[in-house]
Amino acid sequence: MGASGVAVVMAAIFLWGLVSARLERAFLTAPIVFVAVGGMLAALAREFDLDPHRFRLLTEATLVWVLFSDASKVRFRDFRSDLGFYARLLGVGLPLSLGAGWLLASLLVPGLTPWLALLAAAALVPTDAALGLVVMTNPAVPPRVRRLINVESGLNDGLVTPVVLVAIAGAAQTGQESVGKVVLELVMGMVIGAGSGLAGGWLFGRAGRSGWVSEDFAGPAVLALAIGVYAASIAAHASGFVAAFIAGLTFGNAAGRSDIRDLRYVSYTAELASLLVWMLFGATVLPVLAHVFDWRIALYALLSLTVVRMAPVALSLLGTHLDRATVLFVGWFGPRGLASLIFALLALDALGSGADTVVAVIAVTVLASVVAHGASSGPLAARYGAAIRARQAGSDRPLPEFRSPGQPLSST
Repeated sequence: MGASGVAVVMAAIFLWGLVSARLERAFLTAPIVFVAVGGMLAALAREFDLDPHRFRLLTEATLVWVLFSDASKVRFRDFRSDLGFYARLLGVGLPLSLGAGWLLASLLVPGLTPWLALLAAAALVPTDAALGLVVMTNPAVPPRVRRLINVESGLNDGLVTPVVLVAIAGAAQTGQESVGKVVLELVMGMVIGAGSGLAGGWLFGRAGRSGWVSEDFAGPAVLALAIGVYAASIAAHASGFVAAFIAGLTFGNAAGRSDIRDLRYVSYTAELASLLVWMLFGATVLPVLAHVFDWRIALYALLSLTVVRMAPVALSLLGTHLDRATVLFVGWFGPRGLASLIFALLALDALGSGADTVVAVIAVTVLASVVAHGASSGPLAARYGAAIRARQAGSDRPLPEFRSPGQPLSST
């Protein structure tokens, strides 16, 4: 992409910043807008050639920052009070969704090998709470319900990344030895990430308490740590993505502060990079859809956003005393977003045209989610909050706040 292409892209980001609040009231979210921008750029001129092979560094850096940032926001002290719920969603609901998605892709979508079907299912397991921002900021939704959705979103992309990488290795048909090598790389990445995050967080927290850390440079320092952990893992032939996720998780807890500007700086940088990735997604994937789309891919997308997500969530939350409305609310607000499309771009880069069908499956599901969850966030959050208030006013039962499965509900 030449200088004029860069100028157009930066102008689009600036213009979005000027009118974003107004357009979002009309349910035009940043993902919708920048997917459309990417598609138009690819269609209008070769000047704006956005080949994913040329932008691999951007794609990988964005995923690193997203994994690190999401994980760093999860605090173990907050995790303990609702550990049973997180364990159910991530330890039961996530594997059930993965298995159901894998089986459905194998049976419904033609041309998918078992590895590609696994790739489609795994890439669509992660949820993106940012696409339902209205839900996360609406005071009508009970705080711990919001936190349940947010923590699940912060952890499931990192947990499923190893499955995605193994599936890509298997789909590349480089042999069982390659898959075993990927597994070893994942383990090494966990070790490197845990050690780097703990050491970096402890040093950062200690330096901050001693007044050695300049607030102006704190954010860039943590940003460099995330990329440094990734680069060190690649140099050691380990999984850089897993290392970044584990490093973010351990850094956020070892640093010892719950609201520090350095972590927000990483989030803001990831948000800017994500706009470019959404645009790249529109430029590279929309043309693929034109060649391989059919009704079975659309049906898979519909089932992925509903049955494949909501049924496992409901099963995982059985016996938790959560009312039906809350279970349905948590199940529906599992939007597919940035992590899924980055996995699609990585698959396209690694597998070439052999990934066209699985990329189309991921793309249609993400695009459907962007529209459906973006449009329903506000109305459903308001309706759910009103139902909760009405139930509370008409009975002695508390709001759907919770401790651990098997214990009575309590409000915060």
